[in-house]
Amino acid sequence: MDTSMNLAMVLPELVLSLGAIALMLVSAWGGNGSTRAVSIAAIFVLAGALVALTGPASSGGAAFGGLFLADAFSSFAKVLIYIATAVAIIMAPGFFQRTSGEDLRPEYPVLMLLSAAGMGMMVSAGDMLTLYVGLELQSLSAYVLASFMRRDTRSAEAGLKYFVLGALASGILLYGISLVYGFTGTTMFDGIANAYAADHLLAGEARSLGLMFGLVFVFAGLAFKIAAVPFHMWSPDVYEGAPTPVTAFFASAPKVAAVALSVRVAVEAMGPATDQWRQIVIFAALASIVLGAVAAIGQTNIKRLLAYSSINNVGFALIGLAAGTAEGVASVLTYMTIYVVMTLGSFLVVLQMRGADGQSVESIASLSGMSRTRPGLAAALAIFMFSLAGIPPLFGFYAKFAVFQAAVHAGLFPLAVIGIAASVIGAYYYLRVVKTMYFDEPAPAFAPVANPVEGGLIALTAIFVSPLGYFLIPALGVWTMAAAQALF
Repeated sequence: MDTSMNLAMVLPELVLSLGAIALMLVSAWGGNGSTRAVSIAAIFVLAGALVALTGPASSGGAAFGGLFLADAFSSFAKVLIYIATAVAIIMAPGFFQRTSGEDLRPEYPVLMLLSAAGMGMMVSAGDMLTLYVGLELQSLSAYVLASFMRRDTRSAEAGLKYFVLGALASGILLYGISLVYGFTGTTMFDGIANAYAADHLLAGEARSLGLMFGLVFVFAGLAFKIAAVPFHMWSPDVYEGAPTPVTAFFASAPKVAAVALSVRVAVEAMGPATDQWRQIVIFAALASIVLGAVAAIGQTNIKRLLAYSSINNVGFALIGLAAGTAEGVASVLTYMTIYVVMTLGSFLVVLQMRGADGQSVESIASLSGMSRTRPGLAAALAIFMFSLAGIPPLFGFYAKFAVFQAAVHAGLFPLAVIGIAASVIGAYYYLRVVKTMYFDEPAPAFAPVANPVEGGLIALTAIFVSPLGYFLIPALGVWTMAAAQALF
């Protein structure tokens, strides 16, 4: 394949990388005064990357000898990633100005673009080393973003915890990759799949044991990135300490990238070993659902509650992956699409939580009686909470229905039953938030935030997860199934 075709397939990543470098130069010369222009330009760069997905980048096949895969699966994930990144950039200026009293610095949108480029490489990886390079580009940007408010102790602590635990997880993942390479002789996904397929003929030999350990360590490293139990410990602290727009970003775009990467590794690289990794995925799914639900019950901080909600929701997505079928992968993509909208909407509401002095308020108690002081905002948050709980007729119910249906069709009926039963636990803390807003005595009203863009995004996301979202099911079903079949 000639160089021009290879470059056409990586065009979205080229657009993001070159755009980030150009905007970095603009911010270096323009200083803090260039922040608004850089932020607007960054959104246009993301729009350009979306446009670039319409060409060979969405169906070109394998680029650079199979190191990079441009297919329907990666393009679906990238659409979600770029949209979530754009929303996180839009959320930031108002937050920094109101909370820290200082204007946003232009490095923020640049780091977002570099992180998006890394996530694009993650979901398009066809080789373990491409996977690692993309993952580290995303992670290094994320460490800086978590500690972006340098004068804020919580933000600095969040960045440090994320960095230390992220380095540990990277070491675990690299060790797994080295084991897989040592016992297969390749880092390419198709070569690894062939080795696992041949391994069935050598059951009980040393090579088989080595491949199994490699699989376990790779999945352990990936579990950290999606914050699945037992590698979830960083998530609540980082979500609470990071600036709210950054937390919204962490809960959406990198989550989609990490889940999509895990799906690709499981299906493409280790598909012949489905019986082995399915046990790991089922444990992580059920443990994440239960711990995410139980640990959230005692939370008093809304951002920590949403962190445990994120852990809980990843568990449901993993049920779809455990099915190991095209329908299961499609259900994971459907779940992540609806989850991203619900999460971004929830954090957009959290941005509106301001005291009379304009400072950010994060306690759940401050939501008391919000239905009387800010009825529109209370209604939007109630929609997001009910949808995250999977209560019909909201769109979040369909997300859970899709993964449970895929599990049942794959013969995993007990898993679906346990998942459905465990989802009842999670409903408690979502309903507690709604009860606080609608039935408790009013707390001091939040200061009004005159930001029509944020208000419009809240309305848009609330409409998406309302029963009107069901009209999108035919189109979403076709798109997710096409993306899933690209892996099989």
